[in-house]
Amino acid sequence: MMAFGIFLFMANDALGKFLVETYSVGQVLFMRSAAALVILIPLVQRVGFRALIEVERPGQQVLRSFFATAEVTAFYAAIVYLPLAATLSFWLAAPIFVAALAPVFLGEKVGLRRWTAILIGFVGVLIVLRPSSETFSGGAPIAIFGSFAFALMMLTTRSLRGTPDAVLVFWQTASALLAGLVLSFFAWTPLTVAGFLSLSILGVVAMAAHLCIARAFKLADAATIAPLQYTMLPWATLFGFMFFDEIPQWTTLLGATVIIGSGLYIFFRERQLLRRGPTIAKAALPPGG
Repeated sequence: MMAFGIFLFMANDALGKFLVETYSVGQVLFMRSAAALVILIPLVQRVGFRALIEVERPGQQVLRSFFATAEVTAFYAAIVYLPLAATLSFWLAAPIFVAALAPVFLGEKVGLRRWTAILIGFVGVLIVLRPSSETFSGGAPIAIFGSFAFALMMLTTRSLRGTPDAVLVFWQTASALLAGLVLSFFAWTPLTVAGFLSLSILGVVAMAAHLCIARAFKLADAATIAPLQYTMLPWATLFGFMFFDEIPQWTTLLGATVIIGSGLYIFFRERQLLRRGPTIAKAALPPGG
């Protein structure tokens, strides 16, 4: 279920990259979110519509929805300029950002081993980024911003564990719908039947992927299935080559390997500390996409 969910997300991202060549980011965001909300309605009915209003920590709910919207908007904006594999490499660094920010935002203690892994992960980001005079003129700054927003969304999610998943996804999707609607006013391309169906598929497939991954975490231990999230990179590389003639540079693959290694070490180290006692560490597991 986890592997299939990741595959769905990456196939969806490849379709999104194809669509942003014709439609604006706001239009893609709006149509994707509208279709996803239609799929969400039956799930929300199960927890009750009252749960949408009576949420825990309303301020953090708003912050989480803002960060989630910023993340998905930045992703679609970044793939306009960057290959899929390069874009995903920045997003894979989000768990490293989470580990670095956890002491500040959550008061969690991070030991020397994890700080070392965090620094190595940042080196991996620099390898992918390849800092130069041209680096900050393309999609790289957008991708870094998106990855950072994704990390902040993950941090706020960790303090909202009492909120049902359907409620969290509903509000982040509704927020993205509103943002897409506003952005669409600045650029709107008339929809064809094929375009309407393709844009709607983005939302339907994204929700299916979320459900697969949520089910996976109910069927197996996180330590067993979490590493499968890193299969995003092979899929991104394959889809980029098949549909967009993208061949990732060796620096992208090397940097991504460093990022993945650091992320895996941080995850398993936190799981090890969690088994010793719940007050030592909290499980930090990024969402599937």
